[in-house]
Amino acid sequence: MQKIFDAHFHIIERPFSINARKVPPRKSYLVGRYLKECHSLPLDFVGGAVVSSAFHGDDQWYLMGILPQLGKRYVGITQIPNTFTDDEIMALDEMGIRGIRFDLSRVGKNSLTEIETLANRVYSLAKWSTEFYSPGSQVDPELETLILKLPKVSVYFPNTVCLSLIRLRQYLAHGVRLKVTGLSHAVNQKNQMKIVLPLLYRENPQGLMFGTELPETQADNCFSMADIYRIQEALSYDSEAVDNVLYRNAQKWYFKTI
Repeated sequence: MQKIFDAHFHIIERPFSINARKVPPRKSYLVGRYLKECHSLPLDFVGGAVVSSAFHGDDQWYLMGILPQLGKRYVGITQIPNTFTDDEIMALDEMGIRGIRFDLSRVGKNSLTEIETLANRVYSLAKWSTEFYSPGSQVDPELETLILKLPKVSVYFPNTVCLSLIRLRQYLAHGVRLKVTGLSHAVNQKNQMKIVLPLLYRENPQGLMFGTELPETQADNCFSMADIYRIQEALSYDSEAVDNVLYRNAQKWYFKTI
């Protein structure tokens, strides 16, 4: 049975942050439902990274309640302000947090120094990653320069395989990890994925990390077994490559002892 480390998914619980700029269209998506959907598939989910979303803001209650339900094979990616103390960051690390997240649609140029300071601080303290979400295909050049020089970075673009191959290969060449998600959005680009995915994998075999993106709040199509089959086919059923993309890369990225 194919192993999966789900490098990008969300759990939706109320109440949402009072500072949230948007509220998800789906009322709730709880841990029990996520695990039930995963276990209903002929896949072996060996862990994952649950990602705090814009509607959770900086409230840490969200992951505090969710991670114990998911278990020790799962980690959290959170959003914290620059004012968090070192002790507060280490307390989150003890809880299972392994990274911070920024939504690039909400990042202004005035924030670049703050992002760099916080990203370097959480890496120095706890070896956390810094994760960037870009809803579009374009990234501000100054921000892109920052992304390429930070110590441990992953980037998530919806429908990754349909973006500029040159830019994606540049990220991978600099050690930036790319989350392979949103494949359900790319049904009409199946042939493109067959070309792009192997090229990206050859650029950096450790650089691609698969995520289901469940429950998918931005599109009608959700993760299904078809996504797994597309990856296996694109990688010519090479078991090592498939395992790296579907579970091994992300597992090593998030767990310090693996």
